[in-house]
Amino acid sequence: MSALPNTDVPTLLVKIFGKDRPGITAGLFDTLAAYSVDVVDIEQVVTRGRIVLCALVTEPTVAAAGELRATVHSWADSLKLQAEIISGTGDNRPRGSGRSHVTVLGHPLTAECTAAIAARITDTGGNIDRIFRLAKYPVTAVEFAVSGVDTEPLRTALATEAAEIGVDVAVVSAGLHRRAQRLVVMDVDSTLIQDEVIELFAAHAGCEAEVAAVTEQAMRGELDFEQSLHARVALLKGLDAEVVEKVRAEVRMTPGARTLVRTLKRLGYQVGVVSGGFTQVTDALQDELQLDFASANTLEIVDGKLTGRVTGEIVDRAGKARLLRRFAAEAGVPLDQTVAIGDGANDLDMLNTAGLGVAFNAKPVVRQAADTAVNVPFLDTVLYLLGITREEVEAADGDVIHLH
Repeated sequence: MSALPNTDVPTLLVKIFGKDRPGITAGLFDTLAAYSVDVVDIEQVVTRGRIVLCALVTEPTVAAAGELRATVHSWADSLKLQAEIISGTGDNRPRGSGRSHVTVLGHPLTAECTAAIAARITDTGGNIDRIFRLAKYPVTAVEFAVSGVDTEPLRTALATEAAEIGVDVAVVSAGLHRRAQRLVVMDVDSTLIQDEVIELFAAHAGCEAEVAAVTEQAMRGELDFEQSLHARVALLKGLDAEVVEKVRAEVRMTPGARTLVRTLKRLGYQVGVVSGGFTQVTDALQDELQLDFASANTLEIVDGKLTGRVTGEIVDRAGKARLLRRFAAEAGVPLDQTVAIGDGANDLDMLNTAGLGVAFNAKPVVRQAADTAVNVPFLDTVLYLLGITREEVEAADGDVIHLH
């Protein structure tokens, strides 16, 4: 956007509507060029084959203004387009202080939900400057550019609204940092993958139901994670170490997980995982997905058998936050440029430490505490929270296929 030095300078807002086709934009400005006007602002939107093109230009001399209007209308009529020309002065009014990007995910996104989000933005004192679609599948994702209200109160207001109407909303401050290199760190169990790894091991030990019950209590925050970890691992004592390969083969990636990691890596992001699970699985995931960082607990194996113990530093709730800080320092990325994704209570410290904490299909206590929540079963929807469009994802995939 440009601004006129003198806000009293006469300007014309030229609006063109109609069926889109190649050459409309060039044709309009070729028509305007005959009157030696300067371009102050341009906006163009195409929706379902219909174009809305707006050009804000300086007004020519009074004598030429009438001729310009007649010429533009004649040009538009020749293409079966509609034209509207509005006189005024100056540029757009300055945007208010406090600028944010509000991303809304719906599956589907209803008019009722959109109205509720827009109304709540207005209630906070914010102004919607622009709206555009990021993706139409696997969810509908739209982004609102909002000014006039600080990010934190806007985030709080919209989080409450989103919970009431059942859509996912993320609010991040605007600025160059949004496109800067970042570090994304994810939980593994029930986030990067669909499974709880310890339950896969437990199924081979014949104690799956007992372990699953303890896991669920720990994820809800009802049990101390480290105590529950030791209790569950003890039930695996005596399992043959060959079970590790079987469990690796049983792991199911969350839909969109590969797309998320692949796209982030192509954009130059660094990606890591921290897990209350086990290195016996996360090491394989790190190799397969080419992750930059990975840390998890390690099952002790002696003489080809699981001992029922873990070795080394315990990766628990506090440990995940500590590892996020460590990864960020090693990556050379400030903490406010980090993104953390998780689903359980033991992810809370990590989510709160990161610049953006995303609760992915999370337990209620986690959804309430995180910056934003994603409640659709597609992990790659996190890309939209970062302002990355579905078209950009597909273009990146197409470029790689072409190169190979």
